[in-house]
Amino acid sequence: MKRANIGLFMGHFLKNALKTKVIYIMFGIFLLLTAYAAVSGINNYFKQNTIRLEHQQKARQSWEANPDKHPHRMAHFGTFAFRLKQPLSIFDYGIESFTGNAVFLEAHRQNSVNFSDAGFSTGTLRFGELSMAMLLQLVLPLILFFLGFSVVVSERENGTLKILLSQGADWKEILLGKSLGLFILALLFFAPIFLVTMFFLMFGETIANPADSWQRFLLLFLGYALFLLILSFISIMVSTTAHSSKNALLTLLGIWLLMVVLVPKTSQAVGSAIYPTPSKLSFQSGVERDVLKKGDSHNPEDPYFNRLRDSVLTVHGVDSITQLPFNYGGFVMREGEKTSANLYKKHHDSLLHIYEKQNNVSRFTAVLNPFVAIKTISMAFTGTDFKGYVDFQEQAEVYRYQLAQEMNELQMEYISTKKVSGSEGKKHVVGHEHWEEFPDFQHQMQPLQSSLNEASLGIFSLLGWVLLSFLGLGYLSKKAKAI
Repeated sequence: MKRANIGLFMGHFLKNALKTKVIYIMFGIFLLLTAYAAVSGINNYFKQNTIRLEHQQKARQSWEANPDKHPHRMAHFGTFAFRLKQPLSIFDYGIESFTGNAVFLEAHRQNSVNFSDAGFSTGTLRFGELSMAMLLQLVLPLILFFLGFSVVVSERENGTLKILLSQGADWKEILLGKSLGLFILALLFFAPIFLVTMFFLMFGETIANPADSWQRFLLLFLGYALFLLILSFISIMVSTTAHSSKNALLTLLGIWLLMVVLVPKTSQAVGSAIYPTPSKLSFQSGVERDVLKKGDSHNPEDPYFNRLRDSVLTVHGVDSITQLPFNYGGFVMREGEKTSANLYKKHHDSLLHIYEKQNNVSRFTAVLNPFVAIKTISMAFTGTDFKGYVDFQEQAEVYRYQLAQEMNELQMEYISTKKVSGSEGKKHVVGHEHWEEFPDFQHQMQPLQSSLNEASLGIFSLLGWVLLSFLGLGYLSKKAKAI
């Protein structure tokens, strides 16, 4: 196999492709769609982050504006946590539009994340949003299949293939040269999206962790390059094995339908059927039932907390809670918060495990379907996948727990030990300066290593598909016929 011949066939393919007007029409349309998706993504990024930051600041101002107050009242006053969009979310929206981005944080209660874009839409969001990732995942494969379906089979139909082979050309050189030619065409369509995203990272705004964003960017677009290379190989292989151009086109359209619609939708339905999830009502009632079984920290006659009180009195060698060196009400609230948080975590982990098993059914099809592989990689590195959403939930819950326990500690330390229950108006209060001492919520993007773990199956799948494509070309070069 000679490199010069591969380059010759690659150049010949590009020359012929660029001669036709249709490629310029498709490129023009693709550029318009790219421009629309890029402007929408960037506008949405700035708009959403501005709104969320403003509301986060307002929530903070509201928290700090509270006067001297009983700490437990402040724990119930609560605050909000807002999820910020990540820089690369301009490229891939993932599931962000369907998950919430704000949650109210208060003592004893883990509220749902609310205010998703889908919740405010008219229903058209169900048909999908036009993002740059969507163009690369859905539209560009169709364009590549259209450009590549007749590359080999038409030469066989015209008789030029036989002439090439009779002049000493090798099947491997022909197939590899045309595959690489198609791949270069794919990169022409790919380049504007790559450049828009790169320029946004360079000039869009001051990014908190630029090294992390650039590493994600490089891994993301390397994954897309592999995806386009695989599609180029598939197009040429189908064109080589088809008996006519019509059959080649129909076969490629069938592959696209299978990859993009049938396999992902079917695997999602199968996952939900095998691993059904409990309803929201069932989940919440399960948590509350277990909390009540353990003990109600707000009930002075609760047996569990009565036993706890007796043990505390024994440890400190006193007869009454008013003789303790700390406020017993705050102590009970602290223990009750710890118990309810642990029980919630147990139920929540169980629910996440079910979702994980559902998602795995779809995720494992990445081994057979490069579309699922690149979709998994894309959402993982842009932080718009399910894992990113769960990571925000966990950060918010950690903050909520720390806030509640900080208020309980303040109660134990500053509220009179004679005080048993209730705030008794303004008699038992803590200075408002303590509200400012507790830090505000800051959403952090999940570590790159976590995204790498999530995308690992997709990465190995794409590498496997590239290897399989080379082997397929080698096999076809021995079996393909010129007539």
